[in-house]
Amino acid sequence: MQIFLSIITSSIIPIFLLISLGFLMDKKFKLDSNTLTKMNFYVFVPAFTFVNISLTDISINLVRVIILTVVLLLLNFLFSTGFGRLLRLPYKTRKAFENSVMFYNSGNIGLSLMTLVFSSPVFMINGTAVFLELAISVQVMTLLVQNLTVNTIGFINSGGEGMTLKKGVGSVLRMPTIYAVSLAIFLKFVPFDLTVTPVWSALMFLRHGLIPVSLIAIGAQLSKTKINLKLKTPYIAVACRLLGGPAIAFGLIHLFGFEGVMAQAIFIASSTPTAINSALLSLEAKGDSDFAVQTVTMSTLFSAITMTTVVYLAYILF
Repeated sequence: MQIFLSIITSSIIPIFLLISLGFLMDKKFKLDSNTLTKMNFYVFVPAFTFVNISLTDISINLVRVIILTVVLLLLNFLFSTGFGRLLRLPYKTRKAFENSVMFYNSGNIGLSLMTLVFSSPVFMINGTAVFLELAISVQVMTLLVQNLTVNTIGFINSGGEGMTLKKGVGSVLRMPTIYAVSLAIFLKFVPFDLTVTPVWSALMFLRHGLIPVSLIAIGAQLSKTKINLKLKTPYIAVACRLLGGPAIAFGLIHLFGFEGVMAQAIFIASSTPTAINSALLSLEAKGDSDFAVQTVTMSTLFSAITMTTVVYLAYILF
């Protein structure tokens, strides 16, 4: 119980305090959520990704993480499709249901959660976060797969009108994180030390700014969200995302033979709530946006409980 409470106080409560701060600030000052989202997408996440890839040795295990994440996405799709057909959901609702289970918040909440968890006393050794860089590397690989697929497969699956292969490729090529990863890997093979330049110091500042900005942005976005409690199906989608996702990931972790910190990180990465992008996709594609918005909101709120449980299970199981 002491470990459980330690995880809540050091990892989960700080996340929701910052989300609450964003929520209250938006109520008071009407924050521009679009600007916050763009800063996060185009500045903080690419800088965070670049620094962590630069500091991490790319191993075959990280490639295996990418493969596992792709398989997990596929299984989540099959799982949610089966549930949607079983519930006999209308076509647009079923597509929103599938996206809400497949695509999770591996950026704003995922990176924040991984940073706080592996910086907490429970996961430290002699007061040092020795596993943090490896855990963040796992999360970055998860984020890369999710970003690539949500803007292509996710849009197509949402029933987007006029979606073509050209538009899908264009959407992927507009993602700065891809270039951050590519540049970081390239610099590993050239005789140039970026860490001795002023650019590296600037990137380190941006790296540390990701967590507060991204969580405040989520709070501001939730402040603008209207919840229709009469919709019951989103609760099933929330259960599939927050409970089914980690359950499937647990099986894959054993199938792929991951152990220790990497197993913990993969398991924790699978526990985050539905991505806000799934709601944006429904709005853009004229899908069931009411369903999508409620799923994002409710999964974010309920994740305070489920993510704590998953982090605790990761600690005792792996």
